[in-house]
Amino acid sequence: MKINTVLFDLDGTLVDSLPLIKRTFRRVFEEMGIDWGQDEVMKWIGKPLKDIGRHFAGEEREPDFFKLYQKYYAVDHDRYTTVYPGTMEMLERLNKAGFSMGVVTSKTSTVARRSVEYLGIDRYLQVLIGVQDVKKHKPQPEPLYAALDKLNRQPYEAAYIGDSPFDIMAAKAAGTLAIGVPWGMAEREVLENHQPDAIIDSWEDLDKFLGRRIFT
Repeated sequence: MKINTVLFDLDGTLVDSLPLIKRTFRRVFEEMGIDWGQDEVMKWIGKPLKDIGRHFAGEEREPDFFKLYQKYYAVDHDRYTTVYPGTMEMLERLNKAGFSMGVVTSKTSTVARRSVEYLGIDRYLQVLIGVQDVKKHKPQPEPLYAALDKLNRQPYEAAYIGDSPFDIMAAKAAGTLAIGVPWGMAEREVLENHQPDAIIDSWEDLDKFLGRRIFT
């Protein structure tokens, strides 16, 4: 069966928010007296914020870490949040072609919804799954199952596109097509090590995997 559903990770895939994320983490680390090290925290992007807080701040200080992050992220959100080139055009083309679309993210739904509404992405989405919507998060498949259930779709009908190893692992575990993008957090070699079905260098490359010509 041809792909009729495309699910996306948000940060580093549709939305160029990595400068915002790094800036926010730096402010939190500085205020809480946590050693920045060699950008180790950036390797955790794609994991739930609470898990990141527990790892770097400890169990007892995780709530403070979470609150500070949300505070500084909200302050700088609009200034540092943009879409990647060609993203809106790609979403419009998929929409006109009749694809169901959604976002599956490790952010809270509230924070993710602010981004997609601010950028105008929301008008293309039929579902948005955030970290609080499931018990087990990426790289587990449960968030993808939740999105597909809401869309009444099967995994073999869907592709999941993301920029991190956690996205690739979740897609493969769920049984969807696993597509990586190299313009986000993880380098191409890192994505290749997790053996996605494909890595695309531009949105136009999706034509090869959707079973029909959308961009040409």
